[in-house]
Order: sequence, then structure tokens, then C-alpha cells
Amino acid sequence: MIQLRSVLKPADNSGAKWLRVILVHGGSRRRFGHIGDIITCAVDQAEPDSFVKNSQLVKAVIVRTKKEHRRPDGSYIRFDDNAAVILESIKAKNPIATRIFGPIAREIKELGYSKIASLAKEVW
Repeated sequence: MIQLRSVLKPADNSGAKWLRVILVHGGSRRRFGHIGDIITCAVDQAEPDSFVKNSQLVKAVIVRTKKEHRRPDGSYIRFDDNAAVILESIKAKNPIATRIFGPIAREIKELGYSKIASLAKEVW
């Protein structure tokens, strides 16, 4: 579960080192974000000469969470870290980066983020 002020690791090569959650999209009373949810983040640290800069506000999609996620078949999936991928725009559902690191949940592809799933090394 990702909430306000959670710190995420970017799962792409956008140049961000840490992302801090500012807002979980989906209503004024939306408290937690899960795999596949859109969030607004501030870039806490960024590498010099990268796509994103320090303190820049970006939209991202959650691709990994430590909290387990229950699938319709009854199985659960959980990861070792909380991670997100920075998006170009919410409507296009395309990532800013050209590479995705680490495993990605299958739910990401089912939600229409096929570009992220195709760039990922493995989809669980």
C-alpha cells in the first residue's frame, strides 16, 4: 500500500533516484495506492543531465509493492520493494524512459500499459 509521503524507487532509467508520493489519484478520500494505480510524485533526487530534475512533479504508475496483491485465481503476489515508472502523460500511458528494471506485475499489462510490459525484462 502506497500512501502520502511514501518513498518509491523508480523502476526505469529516467534519472530519478527517489520518488516521494504527493497524491494518489482516484478521488479526494483515496488513501492508498496499489499495483497499477496512478500517483503524483516529487523527484527527491535526480542524476545530473537526466530526463527529470530535482523537485520536479511527475505522474507515475505503481508497478511493485511490498504489500501482497490478491489475484482473481486466489494467488498472491508481492515484491521486495515499492517501485514506480514515470509516465509521459496519463492518457498515452507511455513511459518517459527507454528501459524498465526488475520484474513487473502482470496487472500492469492488463490495465493497458503494454509499452511498460514490453520494455520490462520479466512480467510476473
